[in-house]
Amino acid sequence: MMKQFWIRLDPKSTPESKADLLNKAQQHCNVALLYPQDLPLVSNLKLKSASTDARADIVISTDLRPGRVVSGNIAAEVVVKESSDEQKAVELAELGIRYLIIHCPDWKVIPLENLIAKTRNKTMLLADVSTVSDAKVALQTLELGVDGVVFAPSVPQEVEDMGALMRNSEHHIVLLKTKVVLVKPLGTGARVCVDTCEIMEPGEGMLVGSQSSGLFLLEAEVHRNPHVEPRPFRVNAGPVSSYVLTPGLKTRYLSELKAGDEVLIINRAGTSRTGHIGRVKIERRPMTLVETEFNNRTFSIIVQNAETVRLVSESISKSVSELRPGDEVLIRVEEGGRHFGTLVADEMVIER
Repeated sequence: MMKQFWIRLDPKSTPESKADLLNKAQQHCNVALLYPQDLPLVSNLKLKSASTDARADIVISTDLRPGRVVSGNIAAEVVVKESSDEQKAVELAELGIRYLIIHCPDWKVIPLENLIAKTRNKTMLLADVSTVSDAKVALQTLELGVDGVVFAPSVPQEVEDMGALMRNSEHHIVLLKTKVVLVKPLGTGARVCVDTCEIMEPGEGMLVGSQSSGLFLLEAEVHRNPHVEPRPFRVNAGPVSSYVLTPGLKTRYLSELKAGDEVLIINRAGTSRTGHIGRVKIERRPMTLVETEFNNRTFSIIVQNAETVRLVSESISKSVSELRPGDEVLIRVEEGGRHFGTLVADEMVIER
């Protein structure tokens, strides 16, 4: 489910400021939360409205009593300062409130953790936030995160910044089956182990490759073997020159990564999440070249020649030391070139 982004307008802003914010919001937001007098401002815009006015697409109710049956697009706002406020929010979710807007003026994380756990699948839990940083915390709290945020920007750029965060909080990556055509041992090279602050699961890892247009799903070291314990926080990602996909669907060279940087963690279903790097280890190791073909195009990845380095297919993963021509692996394919890691769709770039 995609995260919701609501914009809250300040009724004291000038008409020009409101118009600028709403025009920008059309590109990034789902809903504009308005005072009744501002409802006409969204009549010709591609935005849903939320207000205490019954004419709005989503009605903010101020008259919700225990036992009342709630139906339709009804929302409620709750300020959470103590445990009794949390309980009130839970009771509203159980009434059938579709949207529950939570404002935490003091403790910001613990109340959201409690409410995410207690209201999951009962309502859309939206965190009222004042900064992009607060939104990021809310979207990642208890791993699942809130279902969306409500944000009151002062300038259009803040809408754009928050929109970028929302887009990057969850991506579905399209992965395609491709057949291996070549496995070739190489000499030694400087390879990069990316140790994250996450624990990855089987089938989960990072998208890495020699070409930005074709990135291979390289599995984390999640499997036990007789010689070394699993290291589910680690992806043995290949040579320093390889690309890796990062949040915002940008690519970076492995050589650039360092502790504290963000990386994109992806599973075989294409579900992604953001992780942070704890350390990067660069050491000289023997390498192997793997090439695949897809739609008459050849894609390649170079990885360390080791049993713990595995490429992922739809149902299993296979060690590079066991990989043979004809085996299937998953890759992400895109058109166009990259300029400093950003996709330029119409640019002609040849990578071999």
